Amino acid sequence: MKLIPNPIPEEVNAAILAINVGQPQLLPGQKQEVWSSIVKQPVAVPVFLSFTGLTGDAQADLVNHGGPDKALCVYDYSRYEAIEQQMSRKLQWGAFGENLTVAGCTEETVRIGDVFEFGDAQVQVSQPRQPCFKLSARYNYKALPLYFQESGHTGFYFRVLKEGEVGPASRFRKIRTDDSSMTILEANRIMYQEKQNVEGMRALLALPALADSWRQTLLKRLNKLESN
Repeated sequence: MKLIPNPIPEEVNAAILAINVGQPQLLPGQKQEVWSSIVKQPVAVPVFLSFTGLTGDAQADLVNHGGPDKALCVYDYSRYEAIEQQMSRKLQWGAFGENLTVAGCTEETVRIGDVFEFGDAQVQVSQPRQPCFKLSARYNYKALPLYFQESGHTGFYFRVLKEGEVGPASRFRKIRTDDSSMTILEANRIMYQEKQNVEGMRALLALPALADSWRQTLLKRLNKLESN
């Protein structure tokens, strides 16, 4: 399908700071075995982006991570400072297991369904990231997943609309948006803070680009509320 871009103001364009990949490994210091690909390293050369992710990247938990709707995890570097202060440590790019460490893509500005040109590829925002215990396991900092959830600064996922080669120097810009769609921050608020917000859930479910995993979670919650 050929995408017809809407004019996007130059100031909302974004930048890639790092492309990060990793393989499943055992996280140290845990009471039981925890395998994860949250430890990622930046790549120095272009890699291929397929419909399921980057060459050289993999997931340890294929039930909750990966798949076409979650081909790329994205996090804005502007969020690092607050977390660094909380944990009293300096963090490197890819610190939270994101594939793309970016600038100019905060949860307040990115909307479900936004389409970006990324090197030879095109990608679309599908859902917010859902923080899990492996964030705390990596740093032995139990409050980290809850901080992500309560702040709404979770990052988000891309699905891939068009495969292609991407690299640290690749062009990365928003080419299509819909101002009536929900931002990542708004979607997080409905998922985590406003669990009784029926109108909000219906509005989120009405977004064609919303990932199926979020759609199923919201439908179950909505059905339960409406049956009571």
